[in-house]
Amino acid sequence: MGQAPAPPGEAVALLTGHTSEPTTIQLLSDRRGSRAWKIQGPQGAVALKANDPDGDNARDKAAEMAQEDDHLRHLTAADALSPDYRVSAGTFDGGRWLAVNWIDGAPLWRALALARDPERDRASVRPWLAGIARTWTEHLALMHAAGWAHADVQPTNTLVTPDGHAAVIDYALACGPGDGRRVPYRGALTHTTAPELAAAVLATPADTHLQAQPAADIWSLGASLFWCWTGHRPVPYDDDLDRLEKLAVIAKGTTTPLRDVRPWPFPAFEDAITACLAPDPADRPTAKELTAAW
Repeated sequence: MGQAPAPPGEAVALLTGHTSEPTTIQLLSDRRGSRAWKIQGPQGAVALKANDPDGDNARDKAAEMAQEDDHLRHLTAADALSPDYRVSAGTFDGGRWLAVNWIDGAPLWRALALARDPERDRASVRPWLAGIARTWTEHLALMHAAGWAHADVQPTNTLVTPDGHAAVIDYALACGPGDGRRVPYRGALTHTTAPELAAAVLATPADTHLQAQPAADIWSLGASLFWCWTGHRPVPYDDDLDRLEKLAVIAKGTTTPLRDVRPWPFPAFEDAITACLAPDPADRPTAKELTAAW
């Protein structure tokens, strides 16, 4: 086993003013040219991201890191994101880094394991599940009102906090007005890509930027809740297919009926998810409308 990569020294030195001298530095991920650490100190914790300077796509990942920092600044200025979220950003010998305040929460898939149990149809679980969905849509509503789409709504980018609220992270792919685009948007996680985006990816060259719209976030929201509550992805396809073949299936707009795979009946929740998954973006509810539906 090799030694875990250390975070950029420049970042750690600067962040000591925020966390105090780090007591622990934990590598969270190291894949596809990006790395992330949790840096814990006596005064708090941050999530630090940086590109792998030795990766084949170091330049692209550094550009993506700079793009996310731009997005955080724009969203904060538009009152669509708490000013406490972004901590700092900078460069190091080999690329760029970005630090945000640590959010104590579990990824959506792990958090909803409780609700996937067919025996969990209880009075306490229903409002908890609805509360996660409602706070998620409240956050998206702020972004959408500012003219932005998150464009990467998926289970990994949604944390459930101990008080049952949803927290949204990872804004690298967000699409908004005048966002100083550095990296073209070509969709995000395949399983939660809206049909209209899937069709656009298939119909355009690989270097063409696609401007995601708020309605695509709504489909991705419904897909994520469907998947994490039922244990089934909303669009069934063979895992052996390549990405473009999967997108071709998604582009058809057909999803598995939720009633066929739900772990237990929850009519209001099911109706809201089904509305999110409408094939036509115009038929989907807005995030603001959804906050009253959960």
